[in-house]
Amino acid sequence: MQYKLTLLSMGGSEVPGPELFWMGQWDKWFRLQFQVGLIQGNGITALVNTGPAKDLGPMNEGWVAFLGERVKFAREEGEYILDQLAKHKVKPEDITHIFLTPLQLYSVSNVLEFPNAKIHISKRGWIHFHTTHQHPHDGRDTSIPPQILAELVGKSWDRVVLLEDEETIAPGLRTWWSGGHHRASIAVEVDTKAGTAVLSDTFFVMENVVNNHPIGITENMYECMTAHARALKSPIVIPLYDPKNFDRFKDGVVA
Repeated sequence: MQYKLTLLSMGGSEVPGPELFWMGQWDKWFRLQFQVGLIQGNGITALVNTGPAKDLGPMNEGWVAFLGERVKFAREEGEYILDQLAKHKVKPEDITHIFLTPLQLYSVSNVLEFPNAKIHISKRGWIHFHTTHQHPHDGRDTSIPPQILAELVGKSWDRVVLLEDEETIAPGLRTWWSGGHHRASIAVEVDTKAGTAVLSDTFFVMENVVNNHPIGITENMYECMTAHARALKSPIVIPLYDPKNFDRFKDGVVA
């Protein structure tokens, strides 16, 4: 089965070169444009991530403390997830599936806005979150904020789906654990009329993939390289933070 796939801009920020390219581009900064994938068809309306919160303050506070004012996330009017979905005549209650990759404020913050969605999370990432007390890359409250966590393990627990390393969600819609960026990083494969598209945060921009140059903020470069090779087996590779996606796909419409 095939699906329509559309990329929705959530806003963006600048990052220093070594965050984007392992041990490279030391004197450069690059703009990232964070995106949500909207998957539609065959009775499914799914999101790959839910975008940053309405209030960008808490996320920006942490980012600025780490790398300075230049990394502050900025969002244009109309780029908030609910506004973007409204442009496509999609209501929050229409969403049937959500895929979170990774577990961070820019991916999970709006997950509770979608009351009917199954919430798909890497089992590896979920176990890591619940068994790790201190980690240099994953702050607990910036992975899953406490109010969202309380809902996920409480009233919404029946909607949480913990993904094995290889899963088929529906015909033409699959996930696999990609790692590299975070323990919760996955790839989502979507069959479209233009071929299979692979969306992931394990690679930030196409140069990571085609040059086999891992992201600088990697937790494991070998996982990154393995994910690059696997992604390249599909005709459409979509790094979830690459601004050039909107040059490749007019109005974000992949297929």
